[in-house]
Amino acid sequence: MAKIFCVANQKGGVGKTTTTVNLAASLAAQKQRVLVVDLDPQGNASMGSGIEKMGLSQTVYHVLIGLADIHSVKIASETGGYDVLPANRDLAGAEVDLVEMDRREERLKDALAPVLTDYDFVLIDCPPALSLLTLNGLCAANGVIVPMQCEYFALEGLSDLVNTIKQVHANLNPDLTIIGLLRVMFDPRTTLQQQVSDQLMAHFGDKVFKTIIPRNVRLAEAPSYGMPGVNFDKSSRGAQAYMQFGSEMIERIKTM
Repeated sequence: MAKIFCVANQKGGVGKTTTTVNLAASLAAQKQRVLVVDLDPQGNASMGSGIEKMGLSQTVYHVLIGLADIHSVKIASETGGYDVLPANRDLAGAEVDLVEMDRREERLKDALAPVLTDYDFVLIDCPPALSLLTLNGLCAANGVIVPMQCEYFALEGLSDLVNTIKQVHANLNPDLTIIGLLRVMFDPRTTLQQQVSDQLMAHFGDKVFKTIIPRNVRLAEAPSYGMPGVNFDKSSRGAQAYMQFGSEMIERIKTM
């Protein structure tokens, strides 16, 4: 039975999609069966997995509104080694369409139920806002992975996200918990980043992943080639860090 994890942060540009596709590729390389759910209308996780989003006839949008099931929509990522439930701009319309539907926050959870035995991990790439799409991700998930930069404003955004997760836990999904905080785009030469990292460790303790993802040009280049950085340049520091993160995730779920 798959463990379902949201990769979420209400702040934009913090590496959610980079983390989703590279963690997926890392897990796949370690013989795990992985499904990536692209819940962002920008469709970056789809494109970063080598899927041309503009030519899609069906996407996660059609799954959410009940016009298709996951089996007919999912696509295998040849560059990543995992399956993808892709997205494109059509998904922006889901916000309007879902409002009047029954169990609107649980449409994704219901859609995933029939395929959970097919996978070990389901990773959901959430948009950078508390929307109905993000709520669907949080309601479907067992836990949240929070990628964050070690900067001052990131701490403020983190407190907002923690409050959101508490509200969803209390009202919609009692199984939801923070799995861990992942420090990304990290530059150890910067004093502020080191200070924020120390604050995170002091406040959240074991909830902070041991793995640190460095700032790495090869990770940034990989999406333009339609592939995760883990497979684009396996020798790069960023790829090696995400491979280590995949191993840490496999170990962490054993204690869940």
